[in-house]
Amino acid sequence: MVLPPDGLLQLTPQGLYCPAAQAWIDPWRPVSRALITHGHADHARPGSGAYWAASPGEGVLRQRLGAGIELTGLAYGEERRLGEALVSFHPAGHVLGSAQIRITAGDETWLVSGDYKRDADPSCAPFEPVSADVLITEATFGLPIYRWRPGHQVAAEILAWWRGAPQRPAVLFAYAFGKAQRLLAELAALGVEEEVLLHGAVQALMEPYRSQGVLLPPTRPLSELPRSESLAGRLVLAPPSAHRSPWMKRFTNPQTAFVSGWMAVRGARRRRGFERGFALSDHADWDGLLRTVRDCGARQVYVTHGNSDGLARYLREEQGLAVEPLGRAFEGQRNEEGEPETAAVPSEGPLENPSC
Repeated sequence: MVLPPDGLLQLTPQGLYCPAAQAWIDPWRPVSRALITHGHADHARPGSGAYWAASPGEGVLRQRLGAGIELTGLAYGEERRLGEALVSFHPAGHVLGSAQIRITAGDETWLVSGDYKRDADPSCAPFEPVSADVLITEATFGLPIYRWRPGHQVAAEILAWWRGAPQRPAVLFAYAFGKAQRLLAELAALGVEEEVLLHGAVQALMEPYRSQGVLLPPTRPLSELPRSESLAGRLVLAPPSAHRSPWMKRFTNPQTAFVSGWMAVRGARRRRGFERGFALSDHADWDGLLRTVRDCGARQVYVTHGNSDGLARYLREEQGLAVEPLGRAFEGQRNEEGEPETAAVPSEGPLENPSC
């Protein structure tokens, strides 16, 4: 399925394009004007002439794409005219600065969800329901087996795991942008005041969060500690790419755990070689996807990424909605896990830099 040729948004070799605004949304290749939903590498790519994004995400985008990029930040809900269209960014609840992009031209309004979640998250603005005539929604976890528990409950389990083996370092693997900061914020909300040690990839994204006033425990790069200092009982946050790398030689008998939505699938932890797995995602679960489609009230829905075919079929057959999958159009794009966006369950291979 492809978008209608006379629609407000069109699919081009560069990605989703709005002729009325003369802008692309999360373009796959460099373009003259890019509207960015958030700073993950599969949505914010380098090389475009000008970037537009929600203001809270400016620090992350400059960190990842370069301090000198031409970037216009808009407050959530602020409307700006681009060409013949009105454009606004609305909280998506995915990571710091993440946004749904709403575009109105003529008598029609389209909403591109980007990545989003409906769960509470102390590290970013909560999701805001937005109405539109046409909705383009992600479906990364578009299967009924994916239903998340509250983040504070998962964080409490992580805290118990960390403190349950005070003689061992606790190395917690999570994506360096978004997931790591959410975990720190969840731990801070539980009253954790101990210093947490960070892999360099996590450390690089800390300042944008602190500058936005997100409450976090004290942190320090692991590299600042003398090699002779004991790490027993310390919590260390690292990206999954560090697992089984030479970096791990720093630790003696560490306990390891992996945080990802994929951990909801039985056997996922065993396949990836971690001692523990905690299911926590920054994407909407099955109920969150259904709720968002309902809240939007769109007359037409298009589904991208993940299990787009299955979610579209359910919404058509069980909810009576006009829904079409766009999965094939996005097959060539890869998400932050390093897996094809069409993957509905984790593969046997390792996950590199998971955002889920």
